[in-house]
Amino acid sequence: MTLGTSVRVRYVATMVHERILETESNGSPMAVVHTGPDGGAERRVVVFHDGPGLRASTHEFAAKLATEGYEVMVPDLYHHHGRLIGFEPSDVAADPHAGSKIWTMISSLTDASIQADLDAALAVVGWTDADRLGCIGFCLGARAVFRTMMRLPGQFAAGAMWHPSFLADDQPDSPHLTAPSLANSLFVGIGDADEVQSIAMHQRFFDAVGPLAHVSVEIFEGADHGFTWPVAPTYHEEAATRCFAETTRLFSRQL
Repeated sequence: MTLGTSVRVRYVATMVHERILETESNGSPMAVVHTGPDGGAERRVVVFHDGPGLRASTHEFAAKLATEGYEVMVPDLYHHHGRLIGFEPSDVAADPHAGSKIWTMISSLTDASIQADLDAALAVVGWTDADRLGCIGFCLGARAVFRTMMRLPGQFAAGAMWHPSFLADDQPDSPHLTAPSLANSLFVGIGDADEVQSIAMHQRFFDAVGPLAHVSVEIFEGADHGFTWPVAPTYHEEAATRCFAETTRLFSRQL
């Protein structure tokens, strides 16, 4: 392991530090963003980034979590394509090929590769199976949350999915088929105006977890895909604020 960038930033009134750790996964170098409040934190959370990759907005979200008393780790799932690739909406607008680049990277991911990246990231930050962790996933990261909670139920005590993708398909390993056996607490936030991954596309998953008292699904009127990010045209303040509050409330109980 080597350390890359190490910075201290002020977010609101709290000083947080961010380090970029370097490791290897699936045969290529991988960066891991590691953020926390000065003085440390008792609660630890993995964040799985969304389709646009690990960008400034992702760093800012990790810093926001850190101010709430969390140590946060974000693995760079696109490391096979380059180091810390990410696209903000302005980047997409400026590059006519950005959409196809993003989809190429999304299409290259598999459940197995993401889980291998997670294991490498956990090792480099020194989190072990003795830790009680949470995980948050946006878009494609929501599926990673589900796979993680199913694979490591003793380690990942709670999860949150914001504007999720790929929770139900016609493959024999579709998440919705095993969702009834999900053991730990999960929060899902989705907008009824999501035009990328609609509620209907996830309905089989929602039906599967419906009987589970430890799973909460909240639907936000008028919210579209990517409602988390203030710089995005689909930013929805109510949905983003509510998801953050519900997620941190869940983690405060379970971690």
